[in-house]
Amino acid sequence: MDRDTATPDVMALPGPNARERVERHHALAAPSTYVYEFVWDRTAPADGPFCTDVDGNVLLDFTSHVAAAPLGYNNPLIMEPLAEFEIVDPLKIAGQDFYVDGDDELPGPTELMERLTDITAQYEMDTVFLSNSGGEAVENAIKIAYDDADGAKYAITFDGAFHGRPLGALSLNRSKAVHRRGFPEISGVHDAPFCVDRTCTPDTCSCGFFVDGVSRLRRKLEPERGHIDPEEVAYLIVEPIQGEGGYRFPSDAFMSEIAALTTEHDITLIADEIQSGLGRTGEMWGADNYAIEPDVITSAKGLRVGATVSRSDVFPEEKSRISSTWGAGDIIASLQGALTIDAIRNEGLMDNAVIRGRQFRETMRDADPDGVVDVRGKGLMLAVEFESKALRDDVMDAALQRGLLTLSCGHDVLRILPPLDVREREIELGCELLLAAIDDAS
Repeated sequence: MDRDTATPDVMALPGPNARERVERHHALAAPSTYVYEFVWDRTAPADGPFCTDVDGNVLLDFTSHVAAAPLGYNNPLIMEPLAEFEIVDPLKIAGQDFYVDGDDELPGPTELMERLTDITAQYEMDTVFLSNSGGEAVENAIKIAYDDADGAKYAITFDGAFHGRPLGALSLNRSKAVHRRGFPEISGVHDAPFCVDRTCTPDTCSCGFFVDGVSRLRRKLEPERGHIDPEEVAYLIVEPIQGEGGYRFPSDAFMSEIAALTTEHDITLIADEIQSGLGRTGEMWGADNYAIEPDVITSAKGLRVGATVSRSDVFPEEKSRISSTWGAGDIIASLQGALTIDAIRNEGLMDNAVIRGRQFRETMRDADPDGVVDVRGKGLMLAVEFESKALRDDVMDAALQRGLLTLSCGHDVLRILPPLDVREREIELGCELLLAAIDDAS
């Protein structure tokens, strides 16, 4: 496959081989959030955003596996070092009980943690706990925040939030009822409106966060008149940009208020960067776009492992307060994560995200397609909002039939997540396919 000339080529989706594989898979798999009957053929040609399925269909993947494959398919910056790695067994070790060697050329868990503290140095973070997933990263962030809070019992989350599916993280979700319905939850979790007007000020706010120029969260935490004692708040957790909640980009005024309140009341601020981190927004972290200064960052997806990053004074000193058999023990994933950070920093991928993201937004806005009510984004964390959920779903299906992979989020939003090294031609091609799909659906 030549990335410079590749184009989607679809005969039928799903094809017979895909149908057979999907049926075989679901004969055993528990019901979950499978979106497409698309089966990637890992032995077939794939390069950058282009991949091939088991029936020979070539697709343009603008999902980046929900940001978990930030460099697309078979990027040489990952593949060439991996080719030097001699496969061993086990590839996952008991990483909180043993250590594994690494070096600058083939970095391991230690080198990955060095890179993570380097890219969070602006927040004075110096300590990392590696785990297996984003859900675990959030769980550990919750635990260390409670541990550091000297008995404080409350947490604050936001409308539309999604922080994962383990029971602790689940208690913080305020997106879809199906995520939490019928499950037990951590007590003491309060919520506040998330700003949905990315241009609002305290005086012009229409989303409900500010009322008469004062935020509702400030009123809740007011020591004499509020109903939440700020000294009893263990942490506030926020996605700098909401993911599953609908790719909602907050205003500077909202984030400045979060920064002010957590500073005034000395509340631990957790930034959930699992989807918005690692260069996706054109900055290393989504938080870097705003006034907040997180005390804890959670990362996963594009990092290939889960990571909870903070300061040594926030983490518990007592051993066994946090631990995991395979935490810090996935040799290949740690290598991929470290190489991904190196590529983002050394290859200008954050600048590319800004340029190509602007290209996508301008192209879509200039086309002004019927049924689209908003095109928004930072970097390559992009969203197209439709006038109805039904239209969004029809567009997503029509795009698939034309060979463009996208993902839904929120109620009526299509998220666009090209690889961070996406090229001008590929954005043009993706926009053409998406606009044609909108025409098909309309």
